[in-house]
Amino acid sequence: MFQALADQTRRDIVARLVRGPASVGQLAHPLAMSLPAVMQHLQVLEACGLIRTEKVGRVRTCRIEPQVLRTAEEWIVRQRTSWEQRLDRLDDLLAEQPPEHGSTP
Repeated sequence: MFQALADQTRRDIVARLVRGPASVGQLAHPLAMSLPAVMQHLQVLEACGLIRTEKVGRVRTCRIEPQVLRTAEEWIVRQRTSWEQRLDRLDDLLAEQPPEHGSTP
C-alpha cells in the first residue's frame, strides 16, 4: 500500500476519491496523461486494496476503501509513538550527561 502511495498521481487520485466516488473519466480529466496510463494507476491502487472499482454499463466507477486507509493510519500512529518514545529516552539520557568544559558548540 505504501509503495502504491509513493506515486504523486496515485496520491492525487486517492485524495479525490476521499471526497466521494468518481468515474475513471472524472479522475483522468485533471491529470496530464492518457486514459490507459490512468487505468494503470487505478490497477495499482486496486491491487493493494486502497480502491474498489465497479463497472455499470460503459462507466467504471472508483471508490475509496476507508478501512484500508484506517489500517495505514493506525500503523503510522504506532510508528510515530514508538519514535517519540525513543526520542524522549534519548533526550533524557542527554540531559543526564554533564556538560563538557572547553568544547566549542
